[in-house]
Amino acid sequence: MTKPVTGVLFDVDGTLIDSVYLHTTAWWQAFRQFGHDVPSARVHRAIGMGSDKILDHLLGPGHDPGDDDALRAAHASLYAAHWTALRRLPGARQLLETCAGRGLRNVLATSASKPELGALLRCLDADAVIDTVTSADDAGESKPAPDIVEVALRRAGLDPGEVVFVGDSVWDVQAAGQVSIPCIGLTSGGLCAAELLDHGAAAVYADPQDLLDNLDEALTTAFRVALTA
Repeated sequence: MTKPVTGVLFDVDGTLIDSVYLHTTAWWQAFRQFGHDVPSARVHRAIGMGSDKILDHLLGPGHDPGDDDALRAAHASLYAAHWTALRRLPGARQLLETCAGRGLRNVLATSASKPELGALLRCLDADAVIDTVTSADDAGESKPAPDIVEVALRRAGLDPGEVVFVGDSVWDVQAAGQVSIPCIGLTSGGLCAAELLDHGAAAVYADPQDLLDNLDEALTTAFRVALTA
């Protein structure tokens, strides 16, 4: 990073919205419907990947893909039943408002589908301070591929050297790293700080409120890590 931070890219599920375990339950139930007994712990650790990646990751690249579309549709339907239960994570909207108040551009870079993203945005209720939004439909491949990050940068008119990424999964850290963007990790999606740091996160905080309370420290740390990378 060679310029001051001018933008922040945010993941949404597990980073701004408390939805990771709802996704876990929906995928677990969808797998059971099609005869796949995938432990929920494995499903949870895969959340953050898009539906184009998660089936191969959990069922193996050699699985019969004949039911893949139906499996994805089952997950989408099961997850949609939980939309009314979605809640913002502590400090999520305030973090976006504070970043905007500092002149930073808020960019949402998520692997959620457009219908899911609509529900997330309604829950977040922060459209006025969000500059750019991308979804899985905008990228060729989902995280951990960097496609969605690259699309978000291009649409926002930002350079990798002037942004940080905020996410809750190792897939976020990996996607950001492939574009040389420092990633600030949050444990609000259920992963521990050590795992996020081991995968390359520049710093880790508990949730959006914790990041907001330590925003200057977080941006400084991300700056320093990027400069020494």
